Amino acid sequence: MGRYFEDIEVGKVEEVGSYLMTREEIVAFASKYDPQPFHLDEDEAKDSMFGQLVASGFHTASAMMRMMVDNLMKDGGGLGSPGIDELRWIVPVKPGDVLHLRARVLEKRESKSKPGIGIMKNYVEVLNQKNEVVMTMKSTGFVRKRSAG
Repeated sequence: MGRYFEDIEVGKVEEVGSYLMTREEIVAFASKYDPQPFHLDEDEAKDSMFGQLVASGFHTASAMMRMMVDNLMKDGGGLGSPGIDELRWIVPVKPGDVLHLRARVLEKRESKSKPGIGIMKNYVEVLNQKNEVVMTMKSTGFVRKRSAG
């Protein structure tokens, strides 16, 4: 389901992915990258503002990226990104949550300085199994054109 610049439709919305957030993965990610008590230990998490163990927001963002690569950029023309304009964590992600994403293309244009490359802006929502939005992101991505120049 790869896509190149020519395949991208402004305004198109795609819902893809399925990512199970397990307790073990939450703790492993947090242990390595975000060792706050509410990501590491159920008992300590009970006394936090979350009331239970929750995933790091950066873990949620990593799961989102995996779903994007597997479903929207597989075998396609993805060339990376110059950055994220906005990243918001709306609802905590808990063990057992199953995430999916909804991505909408906001705009696209051809690069003026790099022939063969297009630039697109996206709005991505990560949702849980209750269809609650747990995270949002606005980003820019580079994408290869099928026919350079």
